Amino acid sequence: MSYDIDLVDKITGRPVKVDRHEEGGTYAIGGIEEASLNVTYNYGKYFRRCFDAENGIRWLYGRKAKDCIEPLQAAIETLGTDRDTDYWKATPGNAGYALSILLRWARQWPDAVFEGN
Repeated sequence: MSYDIDLVDKITGRPVKVDRHEEGGTYAIGGIEEASLNVTYNYGKYFRRCFDAENGIRWLYGRKAKDCIEPLQAAIETLGTDRDTDYWKATPGNAGYALSILLRWARQWPDAVFEGN
């Protein structure tokens, strides 16, 4: 199980373009240029602590990126971004690193909207 999170242009309904990346729980070999990130549910406890206790990272869904920048920054400051070599391991740093990707996109596309499953 996982979260599929996209940063979407509300006019086109498609994920916005970002620098090619190969991050997340599932990804295309060679990377993708869409703001689309698959994040393991294993990090959920950290997202619930940093955002909404019930919704966790789903708190982002439906919100403009510019309105998520400060909460994302605060969560990253709390969790850090030191990744474990095991992506699937539930660590603060792994969760914070995933959020740092979303923050980078939010800064690049402040009027886009986060959507997910």
